[in-house]
Amino acid sequence: MTEQGSLQAGNNLDPWYSHYAERAGGLRASEVRALFAVASRPEVVSLAGGMPFVAALPQELVIGAMDRVMREQGAVALQYGSGQGVPELREQILEVMALEGISANADDVVVTTGSQHALELVSKLFLDPGDVVLSEGPSYVTAMVIFKSYQAEVEHVPMDENGLIPEALREHIKRVKAAGKTIKFLYTIPSFHNPAGVTLSWERRVEILQIAKENDILVLEDNPYGLLYFDRPAPDAMRSIEQDGVVYLGTFSKTLAPGFRVGWALAPHAIREKLVLANEAAVLSPSSFSQLVISEYLKTADWKGQINTFRGVYHERKNAMISSLEEYLPELSWTNPNGGFYVWVTLPERLDSKAMLPRAVKELVAYTPGTAFFADGDGHQNMRLSFCYPTPANIRVGIRRLATVIRGELDLLDTFAGTGSLDAARDNRRFSAPPPNIS
Repeated sequence: MTEQGSLQAGNNLDPWYSHYAERAGGLRASEVRALFAVASRPEVVSLAGGMPFVAALPQELVIGAMDRVMREQGAVALQYGSGQGVPELREQILEVMALEGISANADDVVVTTGSQHALELVSKLFLDPGDVVLSEGPSYVTAMVIFKSYQAEVEHVPMDENGLIPEALREHIKRVKAAGKTIKFLYTIPSFHNPAGVTLSWERRVEILQIAKENDILVLEDNPYGLLYFDRPAPDAMRSIEQDGVVYLGTFSKTLAPGFRVGWALAPHAIREKLVLANEAAVLSPSSFSQLVISEYLKTADWKGQINTFRGVYHERKNAMISSLEEYLPELSWTNPNGGFYVWVTLPERLDSKAMLPRAVKELVAYTPGTAFFADGDGHQNMRLSFCYPTPANIRVGIRRLATVIRGELDLLDTFAGTGSLDAARDNRRFSAPPPNIS
């Protein structure tokens, strides 16, 4: 083989290139990960990552829980545990889910290493190469990575200010079935969506569940942000009215801390049994220590009051972002979420958020390009801004810097392409879902 042929086969770069399973080709690094490494510098205002503001959690609450666990249950905490999770924690998870209308049995709860692990386990159980996953467009970036790693196709269903559009869902189901493809499940983030920030209305939740039932499609309801509302709670979870057709994913990463890596799946009985087996095959057992610390925290701390504290922190930061956008970038459009972490911004049509990111990092501000949230590479006209971690003052600085970047890009286009003004671009733009100024 020639040197060129060897390089094409990957032998000179990776001697095991030809040995990988086909599904390994679906494991791709984030298109912006290298830039995020630069964006982590302290002088850069990062509006990119969805990191919870864990500093709002009093350390003594967690330290006290850890201390009691080690003093009273140390031998158990440091040992292997059940593949399904600590029974007491599973009972307490029922109390958490009850806040969103869910009534369930602890036997149907499977504790996982974060809810993303639960998402991976469900995908492992259900997806064969060529299967189709229906999902909102845009959708959670790592979910797209997981589905692709199992060689599934993602079919994006449009959204608007009330979430996923039922009629569009019907049309997509009809088209996929006509193509002879198999739909395995609908993946949805109905409350304070990542990245769009919108919330699926109650009427649509009911209608979408009916559509799924009529078409024998499982619903995978991912709900990391549901309790982090601002002015009013989100509608009750979809799982609250449908037990057999919904797998519900929850996590303590947003309402406590992500470092514990504890999430869960609530599943119909038969699926639950397979999830336990898949969990044991993947990790043997989730961390007993983390589970017992969270259980102790839930038992002794005012965890509902702490969630309310987080709501206040994130509400203040969301307001800072919206007011800064109104001041510095009134020509653009964006969603105005009532909870969660994210604002979805729509740019003038001629701008490309992915291409613009290096310039933004140079100007000491970072965001996530919209292309990261579409399996088909769409989203160039959009960006996700996260308000959860920066202080209100830093959010304001970041949006001001972002405005400088956007106007600089438009000036370059005006200079070299002879295009019109920002006002003209605004008048002629098209909007990727969801539409402008959603509240």
